[in-house]
Amino acid sequence: MIKEEFTASLKKYSGDDQLHLILWNEIEKNYSSSNRYYHNLTHLDAMLSELSVHKGKFDSWDIIVFAIAYHDLIYNSLKSNNEERSAELAAKRLSAIAVPKESIDICTQLILATKKHEPADSRTNLFTDADLAILGTNGDAYKEYSKQIRQEYSIYPDLVYNPGRMKVLRHFLEMDSIYKTQAFSDKYERTARTNIQAELSRLD
Repeated sequence: MIKEEFTASLKKYSGDDQLHLILWNEIEKNYSSSNRYYHNLTHLDAMLSELSVHKGKFDSWDIIVFAIAYHDLIYNSLKSNNEERSAELAAKRLSAIAVPKESIDICTQLILATKKHEPADSRTNLFTDADLAILGTNGDAYKEYSKQIRQEYSIYPDLVYNPGRMKVLRHFLEMDSIYKTQAFSDKYERTARTNIQAELSRLD
């Protein structure tokens, strides 16, 4: 799904099929690496599915597709600058196909927004809400997600991982609303809080 949308978006800026293949292969390789249990191509497809419903609300759907594809391109559980590095690489790759600077700036801003998921403009709020949609899925799907996140941080023992994870989860519960848009809040807010509280209980 993301492959088709990404390729279609590339074609609007470049007719170089070989370059398109190179750009896609980089994305596929990064998101398919052995340490990706959650932040993989399935996550990209899920975000794309969530945002496709709101496609008409975006000035440029291509930029949303690019932001989805690149937002977790760099993912290292030992580093805290993954979003910055992903945004930097996205800007470099999009410049190579002559995407206008203004559009590239929007793309990188969306990627950087997934670091803290703070309230912003409507476009960014939809994007970050889609990134967090997993929090509000049914209990079994959420449990699988939390298991996958633990696997991505398997280098850390429970003594280190659990307090850090609990801090992140409590941060979500302390928000007035986890989701910044009415559409996502109505769909996921209540279940997300239930799921997070249940995970906290398991970790405690």
